[in-house]
Amino acid sequence: MGDNFQAMPPVVTEPSDALSLSKDRSAGYAYAYAELYKNALLNDVLPFWEKHSLDWQQGGYFTCLDRQGQIYDTDKFVWLQNRQVWTFSMLCNQLEKRENWLKIASNGANFLAQHGRDSDGNWYFALTREGKPLVQPYNIFSDCFAAMAFSQYALASGEEWAKDVAMQAYNNVLRRKENPKGKYNKTYPDTRPMKSLAVPMILANLTLEMEWLLPKETLENVLAETQDEVMTDFLDQERGLMYENVAPDGSHIDCFEGRLINPGHGIEAMWFIMDIARRQNDTKTIKQAVDVVLNILNFAWDSEYGGLYYFMDADGHPPQQLEWDQKLWWVHLESMVALAMGYRLTGREVCWEWYQKMHDYAWSHFADSEYGEWFGYLNRRGEVLLNLKGGKWKGCFHVPRALYLCWQQFEAIATALQ
Repeated sequence: MGDNFQAMPPVVTEPSDALSLSKDRSAGYAYAYAELYKNALLNDVLPFWEKHSLDWQQGGYFTCLDRQGQIYDTDKFVWLQNRQVWTFSMLCNQLEKRENWLKIASNGANFLAQHGRDSDGNWYFALTREGKPLVQPYNIFSDCFAAMAFSQYALASGEEWAKDVAMQAYNNVLRRKENPKGKYNKTYPDTRPMKSLAVPMILANLTLEMEWLLPKETLENVLAETQDEVMTDFLDQERGLMYENVAPDGSHIDCFEGRLINPGHGIEAMWFIMDIARRQNDTKTIKQAVDVVLNILNFAWDSEYGGLYYFMDADGHPPQQLEWDQKLWWVHLESMVALAMGYRLTGREVCWEWYQKMHDYAWSHFADSEYGEWFGYLNRRGEVLLNLKGGKWKGCFHVPRALYLCWQQFEAIATALQ
């Protein structure tokens, strides 16, 4: 890997000029990137959520925060509540068991354990501030993030009851994965059956997250099944693109949903696959996943204004999503994770070139140097579209997770160069 490493500029908070990069291949520059991400995580992003999001009176977290961190809505969205429990629990497990991090995780975990599920154990989508149900458990993704959250929280806290909550949520996901929305599905049955990439990709990552809790046979079987489904049914082998929806047999369907490309999902799925393949020393799958990331980037990059489109039509038709050309925080963050991971695992120059391009765009457009944290939503030109740091869909998850993972990737790169 050392022979392939291009030096990184020592100052990396502003866009860099690829042509002016020093060719000196120095581990010190890798550490400079690692320090950037570490500092942003520990001294900017986490303090923002620690200061503004904690609801110590009712439990859980406020996620609807404006640019300065002021609360503009008190509803609690179960995806985001669980994701914040996961974030602070994961940091306790991976970095250090700080008392305040564990206290923050406990504040959410206890609130969710009391209010988050219906009588059948299905996780609601939204609650009032006090924890009364607002939106029915219409999808399994609340269950997915509950399993992730309580698995990490059980590991951090040592609470036996949290293991039970994690396993109950995980078994819900396995039970419902063939029909994720169940009785809440709006589509008419059997007319145009489709399955979504979101289910196997999240299940793959979730299963790795819960490795310490799962029987070995369950772990290996689910990982093998989800990897095969993602890389066989949803990957168009000829085009090298990841489709968002396919027929149950993996074939394409010529309709809005069937032609949909969600670049962020496809790229995020590929670093999940890299993570599984790395665990298995499967270099062939790692290379294939990196190739898919690069294909998606080439397909989805906005050559006029920069950044990645939110949604695209595989055949170039107008997408049905009116927000298709917006630039979203998580899409770019997941791309940086995938590229940093791909570069560390393969040493391919093209991964570094794309990483630098993505890094420059993301840090110059999403990071808020004045009030901290990152903006979430830009218009196509890269101008801030919604002046918020959190809402119904953006919480304490993608930014801190990506900062942590990029920090770890660059530390590993630097270590390998020494």
